[in-house]
Amino acid sequence: MLTGKTLADRAHGACGPALIGLALLVNGCASDPQAGRYAQAYDSAPQRHINLADVKDAVPRAEPPSRYGNPRTYVVRGNRYHTLTNSKGYTERGIASWYGTKFHGHRTSSGDTYDMYGMSAAHKTLPLPTYARVTNLQNGKSVIVKINDRGPFHENRLIDLSYAAAARLGILGKGTGLVEVAAIDPATYHKVPAKPRIAASQPKVAQATPAAQATDQPPAHQPTLYLQVGAFHNRSNAERLQSQLSRVDLPAGLTISESTADNQRVYRVRIGPLASVETADQLTQLLVDHGIRSPRVVID
Repeated sequence: MLTGKTLADRAHGACGPALIGLALLVNGCASDPQAGRYAQAYDSAPQRHINLADVKDAVPRAEPPSRYGNPRTYVVRGNRYHTLTNSKGYTERGIASWYGTKFHGHRTSSGDTYDMYGMSAAHKTLPLPTYARVTNLQNGKSVIVKINDRGPFHENRLIDLSYAAAARLGILGKGTGLVEVAAIDPATYHKVPAKPRIAASQPKVAQATPAAQATDQPPAHQPTLYLQVGAFHNRSNAERLQSQLSRVDLPAGLTISESTADNQRVYRVRIGPLASVETADQLTQLLVDHGIRSPRVVID
């Protein structure tokens, strides 16, 4: 059930398990003040390994919206989130994490029971449930998950994957991965002929034909990670922010990129490319310390 208690538990507990035991400083996770709900204070991987050949994709099917998991808005850690009314055309790139034993067997925000060996995921704003194809942009592996939970509620994370989904995508070791999430329309999923997934190097479109039965293909090139710290219609505002940040000891280059959105010129201030997710996390905290709130992850 989507309650304040449920959301608080997910906010404090859904950390990339590979980082647990390293003081959890980078991800900003802390001990769960409501740990009594769970048998363990921190999340972790199960002791037994799974046979990936036995883990099948979730099968998209039409389902009614969750009665509990789709409030118009909700607040976690002082941040307000606005849930989407539908997932049509949704495609986004970002950083994936995963969650495991701590939440196994407990109720998700939609009311389903979390099964870390199943193909599910958590997302902050997509309607529950939503079926989506998640593609690891670093190795080309792809899975289909059922999004039935809320989270992850820490900086710079797009989606929280079940243990099994993370294993299939090959991100268990690092705890995080660079992914693309494309919503699937169950009404058309079974009607589209199978064809190879769009290569990660090709331009992103409104919806990357998620209904296609994708094949795992190595990407043509490795994705590049940036933090976008501002977007302006007036170039002078972008240059002002660039000048402000030039006084900060940044781990990568600071640039202004030009593009067009809604027939208007947009000037985006970016830092990168960044070497790793950990670098992005550390840089995010550095920017917050300098008054730059919630920089946006961009993956090219």
